[in-house]
Amino acid sequence: MKRLSIFLPVLACMFLLPLSARATGLIFETGQFSFQALRTIGYAVSGGADIGECLSTCSRIVDGDTESWYSEWLATAERLEAKADSFLAEEYTVSAKECYFRASGYYRTAEFFLHTDPDDSRIVETWVKSRDTFLSAAGLSSSPIIPIEIPFEGTCLPGYLCLVDNSGEQRPLIVAHSGFDGTKEELYFSIGLPGVERGYNCLLFEGPGQGEVIRLQHIPFRPDWESVVTPVIDYAVELPFVDKERIVLIGYSMGGYFAPRAVTREHRIAACVANGGLYSAYESILSNNPPGLDAILDDEEASLEYDSTIYGMMEENLYVQWYYSNGMWTFDADSPSELVRMMRAYTLRGRVTDINCEMLVLDSEHDQNIHGQAVMLYDSLRSSKEYILFTEEDGADEHCQMGAITVSNERTFNWLDRVLYQNQI
Repeated sequence: MKRLSIFLPVLACMFLLPLSARATGLIFETGQFSFQALRTIGYAVSGGADIGECLSTCSRIVDGDTESWYSEWLATAERLEAKADSFLAEEYTVSAKECYFRASGYYRTAEFFLHTDPDDSRIVETWVKSRDTFLSAAGLSSSPIIPIEIPFEGTCLPGYLCLVDNSGEQRPLIVAHSGFDGTKEELYFSIGLPGVERGYNCLLFEGPGQGEVIRLQHIPFRPDWESVVTPVIDYAVELPFVDKERIVLIGYSMGGYFAPRAVTREHRIAACVANGGLYSAYESILSNNPPGLDAILDDEEASLEYDSTIYGMMEENLYVQWYYSNGMWTFDADSPSELVRMMRAYTLRGRVTDINCEMLVLDSEHDQNIHGQAVMLYDSLRSSKEYILFTEEDGADEHCQMGAITVSNERTFNWLDRVLYQNQI
């Protein structure tokens, strides 16, 4: 039997929310607080936040105190929502829309660390406020933002159609989903609005394990993401304003595995963007641990010891606490070791040769927890492909280029324009 005691603790497991050198110490000493603050502030460029509001909120938060994080972001969100209501009553619709959008982003941020206790009723309560304030803003938007429901295995996947206009003109369609913890509302600020501004219609959706689907329908993640995306494409190709030859799929974070996995089987997609590329979630875990973790997971006694160690670390380390709590909830795993075992199915090994669309793999210099994964994905591809590494010099070196979505989108949309039009797909 491989005893866990001979292995190093898992301090930064997997593939999301890295604690890189640049983000750590920005505003907060607690790395997770710093990164999540950067994530929220970054959406100021697309109307999902305002820098001064964010800095003011952060100044009131006790560093490392998740209850303080929740209460202060909640207070800011509630203040913005009340301001939006007041503006709307006075028929200042643009100002009301702007406040509702920012309130939605702040409610999402407030909810984030509640995931350390997935049974906390405030998770759903606060998420609902994020969704509802977004819907209020959407109703005031000058370009259409339409809530949709996509038929899926006896239920529906929620989403938004973000359209350039109501003309009905056929345009390329971006289909986008997030990863381990994002929401469709957040996607509007990262890709929906930037896409619309460039003449792309966008379909933003949540699949199993994400957003509304995990919170209200209690459907966990699944590795066969092609089974998720195909019904979405079935829905999309029936829309009269969709250019069926120019459908793009974009996946963020863990979506950097999901999106490439989907195009191994769904071949109506002309181009796919993996931001950041994730070849194998399981191999990413193994690379962050000493050799032998794989054997531990297949030994019952060693797995129990692993679980005991992780639970102990969850009491001391916010990242470990948040990651495993969120992971066990969204994957429907009963223990940390079961969560890691479930990750074995989340790999592109043996599947990438089935990808035949244009591929863009995005990487970030200081995305430490999936270091090398984007390169592994890129090197394994046999289809037409491009790799972009964002660096500290770009200011876009964090996970999924958080804090620099303008820089990220410039390169992404330049590539899309080139492959969709210059190559005449």
